[in-house]
Amino acid sequence: MNRLIGRLPKVGIRPVIDGREAGVRESLEDQTMDMAKAAAKLIEGNLRFPSGEKVECVIADTTIGGVADAAACADKFKREGVEVSLTVTPCWCYGTEVMDTDPLLPKAVWGFNGTERPGAVYLAAALAGYSQKGLPAFGIYGKEVQDAGDMSIPEDVQEKLLRFTKAALAVAQMKGKSYLSIGYSSMGIAGSMVDVNFLQDYLGVRAEFVESVEILRRIDEGIYDKEEYEKALVWTRENCKEGKDYNSLETQKSAEVKDIEWEKVVKMTLICKDLMNGNPKLKEMGFGEESKGRNAIMGGFQGQRQWTDYQPNADFTESILNSSFDWNGIRQAYTFATENDCLNAISMLFGHLLTGKAQLFSDVRTYWSPESVERVTGKKLTGIAENGIIHLINSGSTTLDATAQQEDEDGNPTMKPFWDITESDVQRCLDNTKWPTAIGEYFRGGGFSSQFKTRGELPMTMCRLNLVKGIGPVLQIVEGWSVELPEDIHTILDERTNPTWPTTWFVPRTTGTGFFKDVYSVMAKWGANHGAISHGHIGADLISLASLLRIPVNMHNVADDKVFRPSAWSAFGENLESADYRACKNYGPLYGFNN
Repeated sequence: MNRLIGRLPKVGIRPVIDGREAGVRESLEDQTMDMAKAAAKLIEGNLRFPSGEKVECVIADTTIGGVADAAACADKFKREGVEVSLTVTPCWCYGTEVMDTDPLLPKAVWGFNGTERPGAVYLAAALAGYSQKGLPAFGIYGKEVQDAGDMSIPEDVQEKLLRFTKAALAVAQMKGKSYLSIGYSSMGIAGSMVDVNFLQDYLGVRAEFVESVEILRRIDEGIYDKEEYEKALVWTRENCKEGKDYNSLETQKSAEVKDIEWEKVVKMTLICKDLMNGNPKLKEMGFGEESKGRNAIMGGFQGQRQWTDYQPNADFTESILNSSFDWNGIRQAYTFATENDCLNAISMLFGHLLTGKAQLFSDVRTYWSPESVERVTGKKLTGIAENGIIHLINSGSTTLDATAQQEDEDGNPTMKPFWDITESDVQRCLDNTKWPTAIGEYFRGGGFSSQFKTRGELPMTMCRLNLVKGIGPVLQIVEGWSVELPEDIHTILDERTNPTWPTTWFVPRTTGTGFFKDVYSVMAKWGANHGAISHGHIGADLISLASLLRIPVNMHNVADDKVFRPSAWSAFGENLESADYRACKNYGPLYGFNN
């Protein structure tokens, strides 16, 4: 169920056609409309929103052969809530007469590769028209020639249709939503300094600021669902087992004090959830304003230091919100950043919108060379880890899904969208997570951090959005794999940092050149202290999404033949990445209206 205000965006499919009647248009009506129906079937059969609903397509009432048909289609799309535009055609059409000219609508054109009619010729003409008008559009064209009556969609076309649609729907879902900033800037972290104009200009997202004292007010005045609190507390006591207390004996807290802290962090979780999306139960209690929430598609909690110096940290809150389950059962994960790192929250949101899965939030903590590992442990790294590893670890936001205790149909470790998660998956995640008492040196106010290690060898993609003065936002992407180290190596390495926190050992895919020359180079070129990690290799999807938002990609290890951007990008030069920078600068932020 979608917990955000506003209807879910639909994909509009525009079947465009040669408008010449008396034989031409009539001969193409069925083929053109069948292309639209085939595209709709592909999209609706493969894509879901992160909230679980299936994506819905809207097809124009008629084929579009001229301006009047195009206007009728545009009117229908507005009524139906269409926010993504896909044009399909097997033939020549009247370029500017039939095109979609809405500047805020992400758009693509699929031209049928056939010999009977010039679908490819129209595709080229349409894309040229879009470029002239400053309306970037993705061009989709199959590698192999098809017969006129062949209504199958080749695999390469399917891949591009779905890649464009996922990215475009991500753009549409963000527009008009909020980023909830609880507190403000944590410990001088640049990403925690919420840039209001960036959020609005590039994402169409408003910034909502709530001082962290609001959480204390709601605790003190009982502004939370008491029944849900009791349910949550029972569930937490049954499923969230305390781990080892690493504090010195003289600084360890009593069981009674820890119980009070558990009660508070559970209340904090309920309240943060209510602040994001509201809670009708609060209105029944007489708190109408508090019941409405902030329509937040993502959020963050400052925590350090002002809060954590005298209150329990939000590690439990952040981990539970970012997981695909809690005391109410299996549900869509929230996107909630520790240390209010807004830029990492956005990076997490990108991954969540593209996959529907919970996202990891981690410090990009340590590069371990093979030599260093052998020196410290006496053991050699093997397998995909043999050339070094990166330690991903953080006290707060990492989802419990990252235990990788969920299993596919063959029993292999994985991470799933919530609608595929089973109760046994959930229980394994909980059973393989401990909650050690927070280290007092870091967190004077106490609290509890999740502690686990990621199981198995999972494909993963780490990304991070950074702001660079003079350029604006840039996105860095690295595909790789998690790796499960032997216990004797893991324990020694883990104990050298903070063993109370969750660990993912990460191996990037290296290329031998540039930023991806080796594992060390990836670590050295990473542009921030945090990274957002998604299950699966989604680098190509992230690149398409970034281009729609006019955010250049400064670092990635995606193969060139998988890079899919609007066709206008080719006008900015042959080098894919330098062209990306120039194109993004030329078009400017999607909602910035600066041109």
